[in-house]
Amino acid sequence: MAEKLAPEKRHSFLHNGEKVFEWDQTLDEVNIYINLPPNVSSKQFYCKIHSKHVEVGIKGNPPYLNHDLFSPVKTDSSFWTLEDGIMHITLQKRDKGQTWSSPILGQGQLDPYATDLEQKRLMLQRFQEENPGFDFSQAQFTGSCPDPRTFMGGIRSD
Repeated sequence: MAEKLAPEKRHSFLHNGEKVFEWDQTLDEVNIYINLPPNVSSKQFYCKIHSKHVEVGIKGNPPYLNHDLFSPVKTDSSFWTLEDGIMHITLQKRDKGQTWSSPILGQGQLDPYATDLEQKRLMLQRFQEENPGFDFSQAQFTGSCPDPRTFMGGIRSD
């Protein structure tokens, strides 16, 4: 698993002006963080992860989330946990390096500027992963950033 972003650097997914969840991504994963309602037993929550769909809710109630995903995920390495009042869903990207503009297909898309910043961050993460002896922490891109998934022949697989 790659390192997660600090909470203040996560993206907020809003619906009707209300925060539904926060999310971030790495080259390999998309992480969704949902604040859970108080006074509900952890055994009551559920999460179903399909290759192109996610459903989250409290048993016996309509789902809180029931949406198609931005892109397919690897279900055998995707999972969810409950900790400190937060449901953390880790979706393993099927296409490593793909920049997701939102976890949910067609909703809550990042604006073009935020998408470009996200793509640059993932590209630097790719450089760091492929060149562990180098420090890219101060590196910057000027202009548009190449796609981290396809740049220079694509991401190397181990």
